[in-house]
Amino acid sequence: METNSYFEHTTAIRVRYADTDQMGIVYYGKYFEYFEVARTEMLRAHGLPYAQIEATGFRLPVIEASARYFSGPKYDDLLLVTARMKAIVTSRLEITYEVRQSDSDELVAEGASTLVFVSSTSGKPSRPPQLYREAVERHANHQ
Repeated sequence: METNSYFEHTTAIRVRYADTDQMGIVYYGKYFEYFEVARTEMLRAHGLPYAQIEATGFRLPVIEASARYFSGPKYDDLLLVTARMKAIVTSRLEITYEVRQSDSDELVAEGASTLVFVSSTSGKPSRPPQLYREAVERHANHQ
């Protein structure tokens, strides 16, 4: 099923002291953790919690990830991380991310990741599980 709609969700993340580097700004590698939190919450918000996907015999490994940085948030800043992906039935999930300061809406970073459905038994790429196909259909019917 092809659709022009998107799964999207915004998650608030407060910068912890442990997230910062010697310069006092968020360490660049932490953004991938922020992306993971946003991705997990986006899927959950659309009826696709990771635990449920795994219970149906699938895994979703990341096969590619990237990030671009624009400014350096500091300890205790509140960030809004938006994850977005096209709501289509495919074995690859291509997700984009935007990280913004909550108080100013300043773009802090953006990124992308590609995940693929893999069978937990064979370890090989697979078509998406029924759970995912149903979530895409539900989403399309509510647009």
